[in-house]
Amino acid sequence: MAAHDVTLAGFQQIITDNDIVFLDFWASWCGPCRMFKPVFEKAASRHTDAFFGKVDTEAQQELAAAFSISSIPTLMAFRAGILVYSQPGALPPHALEELIGKVKALDMDAVRSEIERQQQRHAVA
Repeated sequence: MAAHDVTLAGFQQIITDNDIVFLDFWASWCGPCRMFKPVFEKAASRHTDAFFGKVDTEAQQELAAAFSISSIPTLMAFRAGILVYSQPGALPPHALEELIGKVKALDMDAVRSEIERQQQRHAVA
């Protein structure tokens, strides 16, 4: 399955309906974005248990601004509605496969506990 186009209007539903979401923020004029596209598309067809989406930063400026995208391509990963990875730069195939495996293997109870600890720490400070 190919990566899907993601818009601001559909974003929340995608995050809610899918346990694992990978988003590629890109633009048509961006050389590294064009180089990363087939890598991302191949991963999307191989990992049908996750949602792979592409956000055109030119067409979806409000969504890109909401995530403070300042460099493209930027890859984000969400797990159970929680942003667990955000990094600019095109990944080579092996690095993307490694990231996908790590996101799938996350212990989300531990992630939620860590988020709660950090929020409590900031509330006290």
